Amino acid sequence: MTINCKGQLIDLSTPKIMGILNVTPDSFYDGGTYKDEASILNKVETMLTEGCTFIDVGAYSSKPNADHVNEVEELRRILPIVELILKQFPDALLSIDTFRSEVAKQCINAGAALINDISAGKLDDRMLKTIAELQVPYIMMHMRGTPKTMQQQTKYDDLVKDILFYFSERISAARDLGIIDIIIDPGFGFAKTLEQNFELLNKLELFKMIEKPLLAGVSRKSMIYKTLETSAKDALNGTTVLNTIGLQKGASILRVHDVKEAMECVKLVKKLEVRS
Repeated sequence: MTINCKGQLIDLSTPKIMGILNVTPDSFYDGGTYKDEASILNKVETMLTEGCTFIDVGAYSSKPNADHVNEVEELRRILPIVELILKQFPDALLSIDTFRSEVAKQCINAGAALINDISAGKLDDRMLKTIAELQVPYIMMHMRGTPKTMQQQTKYDDLVKDILFYFSERISAARDLGIIDIIIDPGFGFAKTLEQNFELLNKLELFKMIEKPLLAGVSRKSMIYKTLETSAKDALNGTTVLNTIGLQKGASILRVHDVKEAMECVKLVKKLEVRS
C-alpha cells in the first residue's frame, strides 16, 4: 500500500509515524509551546531525527469547544511555518491539518505534501474538488458537527457500522472527482464518548475492509488520561499502550506528539510479526 507524496512513493506496508506540530495557542496538550522560529525548527529536527515520515502542521485547534479561528488568521499562522520548515528541511513531508480548501491550496503551493482534514470535506464543500485539482494524498477523518458542537453528537445506531458507512460515502465522493491517495482516520475523540473511543479501538481491524491506509490518532487524548485519572502531560505511557494495540489492529500511520516512543512501538510490533 503506497501513497505518492511530491513524487515520492511512501510504502505504508510498514507503519509510519506522523509527528504533530501545533502552532495554535490553545491546543489541548502543547498549545503555545512552538511560537518562535527556533523552537519550531528544533521540534521539527527532533521529530525527523527520531524517525517520523510526516509532520502534521496545524493552526486551528480542534479540541472540544475550541475557539473559532477565521481563514485569514489560520493562513497568517500556518503559511510562514510551512515556508520556514521547508527552507530548513526541504525534504520534509508536511501534512496540513485543515478543513479549509484555501488553506490546503496555499500550503500545498508552498511545498506541503498532503492534507489532513478532520471533516472529510463536510465543512468546506470546495475541499474535495481542491484536493482533486492538487492531486495530493488526503486524510479524511470521521467527525460529526464542528469541534464546538461535536460532543453533543455522540448518539449512533451502531458506532462502527455508522462510521464505515460514512467513509464509504466520502470515499465514493472523492473517487468521483479523481482523488487517488486516500487515508482514513476514524477520529478518536471526535463526536465520541470515552466508551465509544474504546469500542472503536477494540474493533479497529474492521476498517481493513475499506482497503485504505488507516491512521490512528490517540496521542495523549482524554480517552487515556480520563481513564487513568491523570492529565495529558502524564499520558505518554498510556499513549504507547494504545498505539501498540492500534498497530496490532492494522494502523498504517500513528499520529503522535512523541515520535521516539511511537517508533519503538512500530519496531517491537514488527518484530512480533516476523516471529509469527
